[in-house]
Amino acid sequence: MHFVFDAELYRWAARADSSWYFVAVPREFSDEIRQIPRVPRGFGAVRVEAEVAGLTWRTSIFPGEADGAYSLPIKRAVRERAAAGEGDAIRVALTVLDG
Repeated sequence: MHFVFDAELYRWAARADSSWYFVAVPREFSDEIRQIPRVPRGFGAVRVEAEVAGLTWRTSIFPGEADGAYSLPIKRAVRERAAAGEGDAIRVALTVLDG
């Protein structure tokens, strides 16, 4: 499964002093991903390949917020390449590797 979407960069709310940043996978895409049969992983993680601003990396998305959307961590190198900070929208291409 492959998805492309724009999402706002946010800092992990549980730790305001944290340098962990995420984007929320849109709810409709999160619902589709949740339906993929796969081996359960810790914390409900799903393996993905992500691309932002020409950088591609493998990571996991995690069930997040109360609305049921998955959260994709965005590492510093990606934020710097995209010249994006908290509250900025970035374009994400996401490919699900599990399933």
